[in-house]
Formats: sequence, C-alpha cells, structure tokens
Amino acid sequence: MSYASLSVKDLTSLVSRSGTGSSSSLKPPGQTRPVKVIPLQHPDTSNEARPPSIPFDDIFSGWTAKIKRMRLVDWVDTLFPCSRWIRTYRWSEYFKLDLMAGITVGIMLVPQAMSYAKLAGLPPIYGLYSSFVPIFVYAIFGSSRQLAIGPVALVSLLVSNALGGIADTNQELHIELAILLALLVGILECIMGLLRLGWLIRFISHSVISGFTSASAIVIGLSQVKYFLGYSIARSSKIVPLVESIIAGADKFQWPPFLMGSLILVILQVMKHVGKAKKELQFLRAAAPLTGIVLGTTIAKVFHPPSISLVGEIPQGLPTFSFPRSFDHAKTLLPTSALITGVAILESVGIAKALAAKNRYELDSNSELFGLGVANILGSLFSAYPATGSFSRSAVNNESEAKTGLSGLITGIIIGCSLLFLTPMFKYIPQCALAAIVISAVSGLVDYDEAIFLWRVDKRDFTLWTITSTTTLFFGIEIGVLVGVGFSLAFVIHESANPHIAVLGRLPGTTVYRNIKQYPEAYTYNGIVIVRIDSPIYFANISYIKDR
Repeated sequence: MSYASLSVKDLTSLVSRSGTGSSSSLKPPGQTRPVKVIPLQHPDTSNEARPPSIPFDDIFSGWTAKIKRMRLVDWVDTLFPCSRWIRTYRWSEYFKLDLMAGITVGIMLVPQAMSYAKLAGLPPIYGLYSSFVPIFVYAIFGSSRQLAIGPVALVSLLVSNALGGIADTNQELHIELAILLALLVGILECIMGLLRLGWLIRFISHSVISGFTSASAIVIGLSQVKYFLGYSIARSSKIVPLVESIIAGADKFQWPPFLMGSLILVILQVMKHVGKAKKELQFLRAAAPLTGIVLGTTIAKVFHPPSISLVGEIPQGLPTFSFPRSFDHAKTLLPTSALITGVAILESVGIAKALAAKNRYELDSNSELFGLGVANILGSLFSAYPATGSFSRSAVNNESEAKTGLSGLITGIIIGCSLLFLTPMFKYIPQCALAAIVISAVSGLVDYDEAIFLWRVDKRDFTLWTITSTTTLFFGIEIGVLVGVGFSLAFVIHESANPHIAVLGRLPGTTVYRNIKQYPEAYTYNGIVIVRIDSPIYFANISYIKDR
C-alpha cells in the first residue's frame, strides 16, 4: 500500500491509536522518515469556557497597543511629518533641486493666485494671502513632499457660487464669508483626518469626479469670457444663463480686450504645450502665466487703452492676524464646506499619493488630510480663503525634481516678497490677462479623453460621467454633485443587491472548479449544482440569490 493510497480505515485506525497516547507512526514503503498524524482538536465552544468580552476592548485594543509601542521619535513624526525629511536631508544633493523647484512654482503661483481670487469674487490680494500662510503651515504638517497647495480654479468657483447668493462681490461681507469658509473647511478636514474617515469618499466613482470637473471647467471658462468681451455677464454656475447673457450683451462688444486676451491665451497655450512635449523646455510651462502678465502689463502701460480694465490698487504688506468676526452664516456654508473637503480628499490626496509612490516614500491619506486642515485653519486667521492641492503646480513641482517640503517654503518666501515689494506694480495688470490665465489653466480639466475611454471600457461608468457632467452644466454645481453621488451610490447598492453568481465545474484531471462560462470544458454533475456567489450574503441580496 503506497502512502498516497491510504484508506479511510487506515487513517481512522491511526488517529484512534494516536489519540490514545500511542507513539506509533506510519512508514510508507520507500520512505525512512516517519509521518506523524496529529489528531484534530476542536475548540471548546461552551459558554462556560468562553470568557466575557467587552466590545470596546476589541475596538480600541489595536490603537492602545500601537500607542504603547510608539517612541518619542514616532510621536514627533506623527505630529510633524516634516521631521521625516529633515532628518534625512542631503544638502549637497537636494537643496539646489528644491530651490529651483520652489522658485519655479512661486513664479507660476503669483499670477495664478490673483486670477483665482478674481474667479472667487475676491480682490486679487486675497489670492496671494491664500498662497502665503497655508504654504508654510502645510510644509510643517503636510506629509507630501511635492504637493503644491494654494488657490485652485474649482474651489474658487465653489466659493463664488456659495457666496453669490449671500453677499455681492463688492461687499466686505463677501470677503469675511470666504475667510470663514476656509476655517470651516479646515475644521472638517481635521475632523475627517483624526477620525480616519477618508475612506468614505471611496464610494464616489472616479467617473463622477471627472464629469463634475469637466463641466465645472466649462462653466469657469464661460464666466471669464466677460473680461475678453468687455461687458458684464450674468453671474451663474449654470451654462444656460451664461450663454444667454453673453448673447444678450453682444452689442456692447469691444475689440481691444478681446484681442489682448486672445493673444495672451494663445501664448499661454503654446508655451504650456511646448513645455509638456519637450522635457528640456519644461520651464516654459511654469513661466507661461508670468509671461502673460508681463506682456499684458507692458501693453497696458505703453498704449493705455481705455476699454481694457485694470486690476487697480493692491494693498502692500503681509496679512495681519484676525479672527472671523461672525459665525451667523456658518450653517449656510456647511454644505459647500463639505463639498470642498470632498474635492480636497479626491483631488489633493489622490495626486499626493501618486507623487509619493513615484518618489518612493510612504504617505498616509488621513495624515495628509489633517495637514490640509491645519493649513486652512491657520490660513483663515490670516485672511486666506480655502486652499488645496493644485494639479498643475504639483506637476511642475515634481517635474522640477523637488525632493522635500523645502521647495514649498521657498515658494512661500517668494509670495511673501511679492506682498512686500511688488504689489505696486500689480495695479497695471489687465483683467483680461488674468482671465486668460484662468481659461488656460482649466482647459486641461475638460477630460473628454476619459469619456471616450469609459465608452469603450465600461458603459456604466460612461453613463455616470454623462449624467454628472450634464446635470452640473444645466442645474448647477450642488445639484450636479448630489445627482452624481446619488447615482454612484445607487450603482454600488445595485451591485451588492444583485451579485454575480457563477456555476462551477471541475476542470478535467484536477480538483479545481471554475466558472463553466469561462471554461466550457469543465465537468458538471447531474442533480448537483455548484455555485459561487461573488458577494457577501446578507438581507438585501437573499431574495435575488434564491430566485436565481
């Protein structure tokens, strides 16, 4: 009898003798090494043998054990993530790269910050304020070494849309509410980071975010057309009122701002395209916004065209400390605060994780969210409106080979120098030049390539993209997000309540069972059906499984 052909009777006899204390062992022919069979021991499941347990112990035992194991250096790394790169900083190797990256992003950020502040309905100086303190704070509390934070187009549009129904842009209340919004966003981000709730956003499909971003980019571009046309248009986050307003005011069209804005926009697009296409000329991508500002300011200074509106006087000096005066509108701003927080998680944390993986270091999403929250809270105390990570500036920062958060500190120093010494020069900047910078920046956010890809790969995700983008365009940002998220959750629930069920068959010559649709050669048995349910069984899908 060979070892492979042991009968059930032989094994039963062996287990019986082994269980009675016998030390005998089985030696199959051709083997000198004994094979010891250990009898099965079933755990005692009686109530008397089971000690009483407290659920809270199971929940917090892992946290407690981890806290006990933490050393002083672990606590410092947790509270101040910058200490990780400070301890391993190589001055001879990293400093030159961080310096050049910080200067490059700073040159790019100064005109972009003023442009995005105008998009948010704020004076340009508040864009620079939002690029100053938050950058320094994030360099200390943020865990990403390449993420560039500050004002971004999408958040600026959300701020403008949220505050438009409460206060006019020329009122002081508009500015106060924007600063209050930064405080609320920071608090929500910190809470979600501390409670490790970033996983909640996983239920929102990427196709929803892509559709929402694409539609928002179109709305942003149309809202800036007024600076090209030379007349005011309706302030709205819906495409129909914007188009109607543009058509209704066509008789007020003026050529000078249109020609200047179009010229600057073409230059920006060409420089951006060349900078992306050729690595040795990538500095053109970062220098494009500054080039547009210099060109527009020079033309306005030399020719003084009366039909081209200028930025005007900008206060000089660093922002001062001030606490929000009133929280009367805090409840009204909470939905927008939650929406901006969601954008921060999906966009900023997403690109931060991608850059961390590319540069081979670990990044915790919840720690990153907490760092963004602290940056917004402290930024709001120095007149900043909500700031988050920027795709374009982060890409430039990474392409410039930034190694650590020191590049962010250098960018903040450039913003500080601009506030102290350069603001008198900014008053001659044409409004159409700032609008061209915004349009150039958001043109890359219209993700039609993603829509084509989804059409080819997954019709369900393409449907989500289409529904979200269409709803956002015609019904506004809030409705678009709610509808997109609602459909996304509906698809998740539908998949869970209607799980895939595969009929299995045995592959010839093996004991392996596979889906008979994928493996038609698999054997099935008359009167026996073997199925695999690709989902946990619970109350919502029991009836579906029974029906199948």
